[in-house]
Amino acid sequence: MPLKKHGVMIILSSPSGAGKTTLVKMLSKLDNYEISISHTTRSPRPNENPGKDYFFVDVKEFQRLIKNQEFLEYAKVFNNFYGTTRTPVINKLDEGKNVLFDIDWQGADQIKNKKLDYKLITFFILPPSKEVLYNRLLNRDMKDKMIASERMKQFERDVLHWINYDYVIINDQLEYCFEKINNLIKAEMNDGSKDYDLEFVRNHINKLTN
Repeated sequence: MPLKKHGVMIILSSPSGAGKTTLVKMLSKLDNYEISISHTTRSPRPNENPGKDYFFVDVKEFQRLIKNQEFLEYAKVFNNFYGTTRTPVINKLDEGKNVLFDIDWQGADQIKNKKLDYKLITFFILPPSKEVLYNRLLNRDMKDKMIASERMKQFERDVLHWINYDYVIINDQLEYCFEKINNLIKAEMNDGSKDYDLEFVRNHINKLTN
């Protein structure tokens, strides 16, 4: 009887508002993909469901999980904690499921540094422009311009971490961005050729940061 093939870990990170959560949900509809559900101490947003989008916990419970070393990764982002518990992820990978992570660069670094015995593919999602990102933030759940402006300041810091990812994808058209990510995952899994232009990515980042 052949050995069961392990699943693959796929991380999507981005500055707030660039579209990683939407892309993760789209990828999760593919066969054999599952989202790793994070714990967070922040309040639910409209249309978010406990146990499906996040496990919403208080700070005391989150600190208990840290103390018990139950997190694969965790970080404090915009004054709230986010973390991924280890056991459910490992169980899914051992069952052959591909696990999707919707986490920031801090969590991605922690997972990479753990050097787990599973294939890891990392993506950093960027907006087509700062203007588009700002409008996305305003149109989301952040009608307060001060909150959107604070996210934009954080964007300037977050974008610097693109260099630590396998691929940087510009989310100018959602369906195209999804197909690009899906094709790169397939190529990584099957050692196929990869359609990826690093010079184009560098030029785009220069435009965003200058």
